[in-house]
Amino acid sequence: MLIGETIQGSLSAIRSNKLRSLLTMLGIIIGVAAVITMIALGTGAQKSVQDRIKALGPDLLTLYPGQMFRAGVASDTRVSLTVDDANVLRRDAGYAKAVVPELARNLQVSKGEVNINTSVVGTTSEYPQVRGFGIAAGRMFTPGDNEARRRYAVLGGAIPAMLNANPVGLIGQNIDIRGIQFEVIGVLTEKGSQGGGFQNPDEQILIPLDTARYRVHGTDRLRSITVQASEVNDMNLTMIEIERVLRREHKIRPGQDNDFQIRGQTDILATYENTAKTFTRLLAGIAIVSLIVGGIGIMNIMLVSVTERTREIGVRKAIGATKANILVQFLIEALVLCLAGGILGIIFGSAGAILLSKLNHWNTLISVYAIVLAFTFSAVVGIVFGMWPARRAALMNPVEALRQE
Repeated sequence: MLIGETIQGSLSAIRSNKLRSLLTMLGIIIGVAAVITMIALGTGAQKSVQDRIKALGPDLLTLYPGQMFRAGVASDTRVSLTVDDANVLRRDAGYAKAVVPELARNLQVSKGEVNINTSVVGTTSEYPQVRGFGIAAGRMFTPGDNEARRRYAVLGGAIPAMLNANPVGLIGQNIDIRGIQFEVIGVLTEKGSQGGGFQNPDEQILIPLDTARYRVHGTDRLRSITVQASEVNDMNLTMIEIERVLRREHKIRPGQDNDFQIRGQTDILATYENTAKTFTRLLAGIAIVSLIVGGIGIMNIMLVSVTERTREIGVRKAIGATKANILVQFLIEALVLCLAGGILGIIFGSAGAILLSKLNHWNTLISVYAIVLAFTFSAVVGIVFGMWPARRAALMNPVEALRQE
């Protein structure tokens, strides 16, 4: 029998039982759709993490106050990072391209009848450039404004909406910060929240560092210091140098623990990214299990089909069909069912990922790799789970098959 006739016979057998064929494919459709959707969710989550790392700056290191140690035991006292620490780093850390201190506190801010509580950050003019912000309206304060202790404010992108005001219209107007009038000179572009546990950087107000230090906060104790490395490849050297300079400045003896913490942006989000990868693998594993279950369903239906078509198999063998012809026909039937289910699964899975992105605003990224993997796996399932029924049909004795009613 020619291969063309074998394929035609397989397709005819599938068409003659359309409902059963559709139900047989259902397991494969669900499995492939699940693989596509789950991997799209996981890949989207990883892409979101990578975008956050880029937004935060892969060349940034952030310093936080640490604990004080006495006789090797951590005390309840927190060691402060000060403006002097930032100045020393700016002077002595050769690998540091920029050093940006942040003196922050949540304060009451009002404009007219609207009153909000938000973070007011005393910092330098380098903050937007180092942190990756643009200026949506107005300008950033200058080093001269800082030295003169000007009462200037640059608003985060979300602040105008919180004050029920237009961003451009706020330029040149006054707001009250802790009862002190500040002139709004700029509004930053919005970046969005940078992940779980992080304060939304769009909900903060920047003022000159010395203004915050002497007129608003009344302290030189910093929330953090952001250091931008000269090159991404020099991150380790920059970290070593920061540690050396601050240990000397804080008079920490050899063998004693640091009383400060140094974190890279990639370190902060590493746990989140690893969790996303693990979640993706778990969901993909569950989806693959459903594919295998679908394959078992196909095998069961094919075994039933072999039993129902025993006499047909006997007739075909009697007129000259070989074992190979019978084997190929039933394998093609199983393969077509799986591939058709795979195609429908890809369509439904892609539609599901897009729907989740639109309705729930989840980050999804449909991967070509996932599509190829799911389609290939469905084909393998068809061959593996179709082999036993096909072999059983091929080895059937034609005389006994013809006796079946």
